Amino acid sequence: MIALILALALQEGDFKAGAAAVDATPEKFPVIVNGMFTGRTAKGTVDPIRVRCLVLEDGTTRVAIAVVDSCMVPRHSLDRAKEAASKAAGIPVERMLVSATHTHSAPSAMGCLGSEADPDYPPFLEKKITEAIEKAAARLEPAEVGWAVASAPEHTYCRRWILRPDKVKNDPFGVKNVRAMMHPGYQSPDYIGPAGPVDADLSLLAVRSRDGKPLALVANYSMHYFGSGLVSADYYGAFCRLFAKATGADASFVPMMSQGTSGDQMWMDYGSPQKKIALEAYAEGVTTIAHEAWKTIAYRARGSIAMREAKLALGRRLCDGKRLEWARKIVAGLGAKSPQSQQEIYAREQVLLHEDPKAELRLQALRVAELGITAIPNEVVGLTGLRLKAMSPLQPTFNVELANGAEGYIPPPEQHKLGGYITWAARTAGLEVEAEPKIVETLLKLLEEVSGKPRRTFAEAESAYAKAVLASKPSAYWRLGEFTGTAAADSVGKATATFEDGIALHLEGPPLAGSQGTNRAPHLAGGRVRAEVAGASVELWFWNGLPNAARPVTGYLVSRGIPGAEGAAGDHLGIGGTDKPELAGRLFFFTGNARNEHLGGKTEIAPKTWHQVVLVRDGRDVRVYLDGALEIEGKTEALASDAATLFLGGRNDGFASFEGRIDEAAVYPRALTAEEAAAHFRAAGP
Repeated sequence: MIALILALALQEGDFKAGAAAVDATPEKFPVIVNGMFTGRTAKGTVDPIRVRCLVLEDGTTRVAIAVVDSCMVPRHSLDRAKEAASKAAGIPVERMLVSATHTHSAPSAMGCLGSEADPDYPPFLEKKITEAIEKAAARLEPAEVGWAVASAPEHTYCRRWILRPDKVKNDPFGVKNVRAMMHPGYQSPDYIGPAGPVDADLSLLAVRSRDGKPLALVANYSMHYFGSGLVSADYYGAFCRLFAKATGADASFVPMMSQGTSGDQMWMDYGSPQKKIALEAYAEGVTTIAHEAWKTIAYRARGSIAMREAKLALGRRLCDGKRLEWARKIVAGLGAKSPQSQQEIYAREQVLLHEDPKAELRLQALRVAELGITAIPNEVVGLTGLRLKAMSPLQPTFNVELANGAEGYIPPPEQHKLGGYITWAARTAGLEVEAEPKIVETLLKLLEEVSGKPRRTFAEAESAYAKAVLASKPSAYWRLGEFTGTAAADSVGKATATFEDGIALHLEGPPLAGSQGTNRAPHLAGGRVRAEVAGASVELWFWNGLPNAARPVTGYLVSRGIPGAEGAAGDHLGIGGTDKPELAGRLFFFTGNARNEHLGGKTEIAPKTWHQVVLVRDGRDVRVYLDGALEIEGKTEALASDAATLFLGGRNDGFASFEGRIDEAAVYPRALTAEEAAAHFRAAGP
C-alpha cells in the first residue's frame, strides 16, 4: 500500500500555485505582547502584522505553506484555523504547514513564562490564518517552481556560550548547575566559547507564473529575532518588504521569511567587539544575499509533491514532590498577580507542567520535486538542524521551526547536562530529555517516505591530515565530529570511545587542508573522552579555552591510568597553570603524586588557538611533539601494564579536566617517529 501511495506521489504533473498576504494587525488596543520573561502591552504598531500563504499543487496533491508574524501560535489555534480553511481550500489539514516567524514584538497568541495570551487576539488571528489559506487557494494558476541555498554566516551566530568552570551560575531553583547560558555579552571573560554550531544556510523556495512573473517566495533562515518596537513583524516583515522591492514585482507578489533552527542562534557575534546595527540595515544585508541567490534559480513547470504528517506523543519533565510543594506555595502567594521574578515565573511553570504532563506533536515532511522541508513545533538548536540537513535523503532540505504548534526548546540530551535557560523546565522548554532524538528520528522517517529514498549517513570528509594519520596505521582514530550520542566512532577499528557528561558536540575544529566543508570537534566542559585501548603514542589537536593563570593546572589533555586511581598514578600530559608558574601555559608530563615527576615544555601556548600534540611513551623514554617539533624529552618510570584506560581531555582521577576543544585523536601501537609527527602536522596545511 505504501509503495502504491509513493508511486502515485512521484507521478509528475503541472505545477499550480496561488499566494496571499492578509493583514493580521490587531484592531483592539492595548494588546498583550509576549516573548520576554514578563508580560508587556502595546498601544499601537510600528509596522503591520501579516499572515502569508503559498498554496502549491501538482495536479494530484495540494499543500499550503503559511507563515504568521507571531512569536508562537499554539497547536489548538492552528488546528482550528486549518479545519476552518480545509473545505474551501481543498486541502486536508495534514497537508497544511503553518509556522510562526518568532518575532518577539507581536500580539500574544499564547501564554508563556510571565506573559499571558491576549484575551481578544487569538481568535482574531485564527480567522486571519484561515483567510490567508483560502485566498491563496482561490488564486491557483499554472506556475513554475525552483530553489536555491546561499550561505549567510555573517548574519547569525550561536548565542548560547559555555561558562568557565569557576563561573558556574545558579538555575531559577537555586541549584549551581549552569555551564551554558544565552547572551554572554561581547567578549566576556567569564565565557569560553559557543555551545553549539551555526546553521548559516539561507534557503529559498521560489514560485513564478508561466510567463515569469514572481508569485511567491518562501525563505528560511536560522536567526532568532532582531528586536524591535511594539507591535512589529521584526526583521521578517522588513525582509519581505525589501525583497519585494528588489525584485520589482507588483503588490501581488508574496515573499515570506520562515524561521529556521535558531533556538541557540542570534545576530550578535559575542566573540567579537560589539557592532551597532539597526534592524533595517540588518534586513537589507540578509535581503541582498537572498536576492543574489534568487537570481540564480532554475525553474521547472512540472514535478511532483508529497507530504506526510506524524503525531508524536512525548512526556514533559516534571519536578519532584518537594519542588512542586515549593512551587505551589509561591503560586498561592501570587493570588491574581502575574509572576514577575524569575523564581515566581518558574514556580508557576512547574505547577502548569504538572497539570499538563503529556504533549502530542504534529511533525511534517514536505517534498516539492527534489526539495525537502521539515516542520517542527519547537525551538530547535542549530546542531539539530544541521543533522537533519546532513541526513535527509533530499538535497537540499530546510527546516521550519515553531510550525503547527509551540512546544518549546528541544536541546539535544548532552546539552541538558550543561543547563541554562533552554533546559529550565517550563511550557517553553518542558519536553522530556530524549525529545530531540525522537523528533529527529520521526522526521527522518517522514523524509524517507516522501522521497522513497533512505536517509544519508553522515561521514566526516577526509582531509590530507586524516590521510597522513591513516597511512601511519593507528590502532584507533576518532575524528570526533559526531552530531549526537555518547559514542565516538573509531575510523579504523572497533575501539569506540565514550563521551562523558559535560560535552557539546559538532563545534568548529582545526581548519585542515583538503577537508570538504567545516571540520568538526567536541567542546569539553567538564566531560572527558574515554576509551579502553592500549598504545605507545597518542596524537590529537587541542584548543584551550582557559587563560593560562585561571587555576593551578589549566587542564589535562591526555591521561592513561586506572580510573579514579588514588594519587593519580599514570601518565598525564597537561597544560600548566599557577601551581608551577614556570609551566603556566606550557605543556608538561606528570606521572602522579607518588612519583611527582614533571617534564616541562618550553613553548607558551596562547589560549583559543589550535595546536597538534603527539605524546610518545617508549619504555622509560617520553617524547612530546608540539606542532611537529620536539617539545619535551626525558625519562620516567614506565606505566604499569594494567593501566590501559585512556582519557582525552582530563586526568584519570577527574582533576583539572580540559576546558576547550579536542579533535582528530589517534592511538598507535608503536612509538611514532619525529619525522611522522612533523609530516602529520605539515599535512594539516597552513
